[in-house]
Amino acid sequence: SALFFSHYPPLSFGSRENKAPIGLRETGVRTLRVFFSWFHSYKKFQDMCTSTALTECDFSSLSKYGDHTLRVRAELAEEHSDWVNVTFSPVDDTIIGPPGMQVEALANSLHIRFLAPKIEKEHETWTMKNIYNSWAYNVQYWKNGSDEKIPVTCQYDFEVLRNLEPWTTYCVQVQGFLPDRNKTGEWSEPVCEQTVNDETAPSWIVVAIILTASVCVACLLLLGCFALMWCIYKKTKYAFAHGNKLPQHLKEFLGHPHHSRLLFFSFPLSDENDVFDKLSVVTEVSESSKQNPGDSCSLRTPAGQGLLSS
Repeated sequence: SALFFSHYPPLSFGSRENKAPIGLRETGVRTLRVFFSWFHSYKKFQDMCTSTALTECDFSSLSKYGDHTLRVRAELAEEHSDWVNVTFSPVDDTIIGPPGMQVEALANSLHIRFLAPKIEKEHETWTMKNIYNSWAYNVQYWKNGSDEKIPVTCQYDFEVLRNLEPWTTYCVQVQGFLPDRNKTGEWSEPVCEQTVNDETAPSWIVVAIILTASVCVACLLLLGCFALMWCIYKKTKYAFAHGNKLPQHLKEFLGHPHHSRLLFFSFPLSDENDVFDKLSVVTEVSESSKQNPGDSCSLRTPAGQGLLSS
């Protein structure tokens, strides 16, 4: 037999089928000297396991395809049995080990992911599915504590068991299955999970909500930091910036009422190519001016406009 193509036939000795000498069978000796050999492509036997008391030998170096002829005999002191030839095909005779399995309960269903057995001493991505094109899975599940098992055959590495009773523990087992060879492998250890209520949100939805909320909070924090930095920038710029102020001589000129009347006529005619800035002067009416309107004839003017050459 073989498991994942890693160990090849363990043989028993002392039986009539192996043609061991009568003297070896009747002595009841427990330790035997065993020779394993394999058939080389040049039709020459080569020793693999010699002088060993084990009843198995590792033939992983053999090609997984084709038929191989093995031979074995038993020895005790100077006596030995006849050679016994065994024809062995790794693809046909290997034992299919139990697949891996991941089970997750979502609402009233079980979501199952299967992992095909890996092949020993091969590339890490190689599994039994790479050897057998017809690879499938036999699944059986049952309520925990019940003897009634429900079989299911799956062609893919993912299966959903639906319409299960909520808040109930179900156990699941899986084995490899080769439909074209009508060959099954070993069952995996049972995995038990409890279903939940339909109203219970699946774990992935909870994770999605948490991630979305985290992203929104992060965006709001970034916007808040940006707004704060902008306000600080504006305040700093306003505090250190020099405001526009009228020259002192212009303030003194406007401070005399009789000057303000001649403001429009005090500027000479200018050339069209001259550049001017527009200046608007708005006078304020104080409380004392309201009580003595005769003392503030110049303040009645709502605005005086003039042009200042730049």
